[in-house]
Amino acid sequence: MKKEMSAFDVRAIVTELSSLEGAHMDKIHHWGAGSVLFRINVAGEGKKELFFEDKKWLYCPSKKPATPTMPTTFASYLRKYIDNARIGKVRQIGFDRVVEMELTKSDGDYKLVFEMFGGGNVLLLKDGIIQNCLVQKTYRDRKTRPGEQYVMPKSRFDPTQSSEEDFLASFRSSDADSVRTLATAVNLGGQYAEEVCTRVGIPKSTPAKDVDDAAVARMYGAMEDIVRHVLEDPEPTAYLKDGKIEDFAPVVMLSHSDLEAKRFNTLSEIIETYLKETGRAEEEAYVDPAVEKLLKRIAKQEETLLDYRSQEEEYRRKAEALYADYQKAAQLLQVLDEQSRKITWEKLKEGAAKIPYVESVDPAKHRVRARMCEETIDLDWTKGVDANASDLYQKGKDVGEKAKRAEDALQQSRDELAKIQKGIDKEKALAAERAQPTKQFWFERYKWFITTGGRLVMAGRDTHSNDNIVKKHLKEGDLYAHADVHGAPSVVIKDGAKANADELRQACLFAITQSKAWIAALSEGGAFWVYPDQVSKTPNPGEFVPRGAFIVRGKRNYEYHLPMELAIGEIEYEGARKIMCGPLECFAGCGKYMVIRPGKPKSGRRTNEIAKRFDVPEEEVSRIVPPGDLEVVREVWPKPDEPDEE
Repeated sequence: MKKEMSAFDVRAIVTELSSLEGAHMDKIHHWGAGSVLFRINVAGEGKKELFFEDKKWLYCPSKKPATPTMPTTFASYLRKYIDNARIGKVRQIGFDRVVEMELTKSDGDYKLVFEMFGGGNVLLLKDGIIQNCLVQKTYRDRKTRPGEQYVMPKSRFDPTQSSEEDFLASFRSSDADSVRTLATAVNLGGQYAEEVCTRVGIPKSTPAKDVDDAAVARMYGAMEDIVRHVLEDPEPTAYLKDGKIEDFAPVVMLSHSDLEAKRFNTLSEIIETYLKETGRAEEEAYVDPAVEKLLKRIAKQEETLLDYRSQEEEYRRKAEALYADYQKAAQLLQVLDEQSRKITWEKLKEGAAKIPYVESVDPAKHRVRARMCEETIDLDWTKGVDANASDLYQKGKDVGEKAKRAEDALQQSRDELAKIQKGIDKEKALAAERAQPTKQFWFERYKWFITTGGRLVMAGRDTHSNDNIVKKHLKEGDLYAHADVHGAPSVVIKDGAKANADELRQACLFAITQSKAWIAALSEGGAFWVYPDQVSKTPNPGEFVPRGAFIVRGKRNYEYHLPMELAIGEIEYEGARKIMCGPLECFAGCGKYMVIRPGKPKSGRRTNEIAKRFDVPEEEVSRIVPPGDLEVVREVWPKPDEPDEE
């Protein structure tokens, strides 16, 4: 099953999104889980939608999905700043899973950035500065937080721009096998790395150093053919197994000859169909009529309040701009007042049109529209600057009074909603007094977490499970991690060959926190990851490998200075609520989690109170936390009577 978009998918989607250039933003919706819908007015075609779903899928759905009735803070912010903005160029940044959309409004130029890696993000930029973002996160080399300069991840090899010499040099730089080299060093990703190997007829496990130059040249030719089709002649194709989409691509994939191929008009159609099949496209709707009615009222009231506050701020800015350009404004008003008594209206308009900062003149109403300090202001030339500014301040004050009344009405509606919601499902509330376990999955026999990229990471609990996790679950395409501590558990990263650097560091952090380093209350530690073929049960001559232990040969890829810190939080996995313990960044966008560190002497494990906070049995928490004592150093929790959205 396909878990995310590839860079080639992104390039094909960008081509489709070019049809939105010149259109205007309409309404923006946001789901707390990480989906954002942009409604767009396209001249001559009506309204279209752009859907960023589950922080990893970007496409244009054929039908508007059911949207939330109450906008989130993030949706309200975007509506305020980019509503009715004109869409400019839409482009892929480099050859990464990043899309940049240029937006223009009267108050300046913005950029909307969609990141489909590292857990996903939507960012609004102005002059390169992050104004707001869906997920706030700190990386080793950049920060995605409001007020920070937006920094792209380090550029990687771009197969769409590379020469044959560049391709050869990158391929020869790797010590891995052919498919991993194509996936990482040449930046094709696992899906297209396998396709190139298939087209050239080279086993994907062939070491890169053993592939001769002629075969490498054929690989380059195969890659060029894929690139050409994606850029010039895309063929969106889904590959089905038992009637369901197993994979898809914007080109024909010979590596999927064992699957049924089905052509689509666009890649968006495939993504929409695929997500509906996997159950991720449908959002839960409110069913209680009284609650639904109130939510609609609240949404309208919030929109009205936001509009009033925006108008109030606009009048204030214009008044301040008028004073800032006092001399220019005074001269303009004086000239127009004097000339209006001497010349005809037509002559007055002609003369005013020659003034660079004047936009229009209405002699009948003694009004002029002019730009003062980047603000467009309507002025009455029969009045002075002070009188015009006073009018603007008064209008702002009048709107402010309306905003106050709207705020009071909104609070009444919210209070009414809270009262109704408290009375709903009392029987269910009583039944829930006894904590119920969450749905159990097969991997819970091990320690586990889900990376920011959606990959499963498992660690052994004891010598027996250490043996099992490697023998049964470490397969080709996975990776193996281990703390730089004797006796630490084995860690398997499923589909790890496709994991990014952030995910690999998360797995290494998990490895060190599940070791004796946690019990010793160290502040940090190190761990490494390797490929499956480097892990063996066969000892060196004269050595013995005990149960639960393995021999690791070859290069180890180390991660240092890993903080002894984890988080426990509430996530959704395959449609079920789960309590997970893993690296803090895996809970970005999660509204309910605790940050834990090794406990001080005699602090205890505290699993009982943690379980009560999450309303699950203590056993469920005990099984996921590291060995030894722990302390809770920080909590992120929804405020009472507020929805668990952000």
